[in-house]
Amino acid sequence: MSSTDDELMTRLEAVTDANSFLAFVHALIADRESAVQLEKAHPSSPWGPDAGGWENVRIETYLEAAAAWAESTDFGVSQGGAANNLWRRFAEFLFVGKIYE
Repeated sequence: MSSTDDELMTRLEAVTDANSFLAFVHALIADRESAVQLEKAHPSSPWGPDAGGWENVRIETYLEAAAAWAESTDFGVSQGGAANNLWRRFAEFLFVGKIYE
């Protein structure tokens, strides 16, 4: 796990309110920017995640993946997510857009 991944997960786990949500969003942006730079330096296979671990690099596929996860898990509640923390649930929605297939 890279330092950007560590930062992203730390920020995700800390989401409790608007400010911590925005801190997570900024970490997600940094993670994507890092992935773009890695991809330029070390192109990945078109049949898997990019060099930064992003499965969904187009906005359409990113949002489709996030929506599919949200629909299949009740925004993570069925996976033990924080049912009463809407900020965290939305942060998880944004995060899974990166990795959900």
